[in-house]
Amino acid sequence: MNRKYRLTNSSDFQRVRRTGKSFAHPLAILIASANNRPTSRFGFTTGKALGSAVLRNRTKRLLREAIRGQLAAIEPGWDIVIIARPKIIESSWNEIQEAITNLIQRAELFGK
Repeated sequence: MNRKYRLTNSSDFQRVRRTGKSFAHPLAILIASANNRPTSRFGFTTGKALGSAVLRNRTKRLLREAIRGQLAAIEPGWDIVIIARPKIIESSWNEIQEAITNLIQRAELFGK
């Protein structure tokens, strides 16, 4: 994912967690907050409950790829944090894609 679409500062993650609206799914949690920018930015987090660093990093790569496939359809002007839940490790790629699509639809982030 291109750098202009990524949240990198911990202060940005904290602001989204503090001011954003959250949507839950058994595989992940999506938190969205308006950013008044021409693009939407994404951040991905995984807790240590997911397992080793290898599993956490693989999970973040899968989530980034699931978002990258829908990036063109997502409305600009949002900061979005996606938090992986432990059940995501035993899920298939199709289930992860469906979970992300479901969360984006519920958050009404798809452009008109």
